[in-house]
Amino acid sequence: QVQLVESGGGLVRPGGSLRLSCAASGSIFSIYFMGWYRQIPGKERELAAHITSSGSTSYVDSVKGRFTISRDNAKATVYLQMNSLKPEDTAVYYCNRDSSVLLPWGQGTQVTVSS
Repeated sequence: QVQLVESGGGLVRPGGSLRLSCAASGSIFSIYFMGWYRQIPGKERELAAHITSSGSTSYVDSVKGRFTISRDNAKATVYLQMNSLKPEDTAVYYCNRDSSVLLPWGQGTQVTVSS
């Protein structure tokens, strides 16, 4: 059973940066399309960034130009570099497959953007 462990969240001022990591157990990580999702209080979880097995990326409009998703298949880890953070980026961030067949959700990592 693949397990996902997110880390790297915290409290940051508007305009600041954070780098999130998601470590996945399991030997077939490299073939998965992966995504970073976020859940803002009172809203549904949304897919904010996506990366294919070959490294192609896409982003929701609200984070384009500010967030960068990347992966290290040797380490079975997906990253999310978040720059120019805004208060509306405050959410719990999760990683998972970008697929109709999801892995068990990890605990997520809280990102709070506030002055």
